Amino acid sequence: MQADQFNIRHLAAMVAVIDQGSVNLATQTVNLTQPAITQGIAKLEAQLGLSLFERRPGGMHPTDAALRLKPRVEAALRLIGSNRATAAQIRAFVALARAGSYVGAAEGTGIAVPSLHRAVADLSLALGYRLVDRRGRSLVLTRQGAALAQRLRLALAELRAGLDDLAELQGREASRLVVGAMPLSRARLLPDAIIGFRARHPEVDIVIIEGSHAELVGPLRDGEIDMMVGALRDPATHQDLAQQALFIDHPTIIARAGHPLARDGTASGGNVGSGEAKGAAAGRITASDLARYEWILPPEGTPLRQLWARMGAALPGPPAAVPIECGSVMTIRQLLIQGDFLTLLSRDQVALELDAGLLAEIGPAPGDVSRTIGITTRADWRPTRMQAALQQAIADSAKSLYS
Repeated sequence: MQADQFNIRHLAAMVAVIDQGSVNLATQTVNLTQPAITQGIAKLEAQLGLSLFERRPGGMHPTDAALRLKPRVEAALRLIGSNRATAAQIRAFVALARAGSYVGAAEGTGIAVPSLHRAVADLSLALGYRLVDRRGRSLVLTRQGAALAQRLRLALAELRAGLDDLAELQGREASRLVVGAMPLSRARLLPDAIIGFRARHPEVDIVIIEGSHAELVGPLRDGEIDMMVGALRDPATHQDLAQQALFIDHPTIIARAGHPLARDGTASGGNVGSGEAKGAAAGRITASDLARYEWILPPEGTPLRQLWARMGAALPGPPAAVPIECGSVMTIRQLLIQGDFLTLLSRDQVALELDAGLLAEIGPAPGDVSRTIGITTRADWRPTRMQAALQQAIADSAKSLYS
């Protein structure tokens, strides 16, 4: 079953029966009749294919399955905020928030547009506040609607994790993990970790979503990505996230093979210097050499761009020109091959091109140019066993490759 197919009241009833120890006492908590609770739990057990309670003369005793599922359900119910919300309403609103229109949501879910309208309107009525506003022909979420959409996505993530926990209890590893891959992690770290992980857990599917930190952090916060791997950010500006450092990366200056600076011998062992007394002919690259060529760099605010700015501050003279901003290593590679540009990258990101003789390593960047690479998760994240296993596999690969 899917996480968005749960009956919310049935989940609330399960938690209430566990807490109260009987169906009769649970009726006062969830505002359902005793027959409704009994039938709801029976339907929930049928959906899951597991017994949640042992019916004894002294009351209802939760099974291991119920106790394992309970914390996930409690977290989901807190995020949803109302037992009056239905699965159909949640499914409709999450689809609408993701697509930005009823037509787009209908295409993504297969639910008719009128049904989506009705479900979102009913959810708004149940919660007591507006979820969407019309602005001309466009549709926007209200402030409360946007906050609810994020909470609902996190609630569904908790329920998905609950289903994975139950699968583990049944001896099954069938699961789906989603990893956000920032640029540096894609070349060696993630492939190495995933190969090792899949050898141990072949039944687990892994989805890799590529993007920058800015593109991936939203889905991470919404629970649609389990973890991100790449350059870490200032923890003071991301207090809702947890960051696990793996290794320190030292970017280097890269250009095409045959670049004038590479021909000076620095690509085979020369050092980038900051003094002007020795020129490129002597095998040392000066600040003026670096400023003479145009650079290709990622946009302002990214760690690599900040490192480049730090490098420039360590060198005398005016900063070099950056006429092309690009975060795609594939695009940067082609631009480098066809011109006399320079860039700042980790050797791992272009190892194949360096080995093939398409690109050349000019030399290490001067100054304190390094960045911490690691794993980013939500601070309140409670990983399943498989999520934790993948996180450990990535950490193990980092230690093997870079220690």
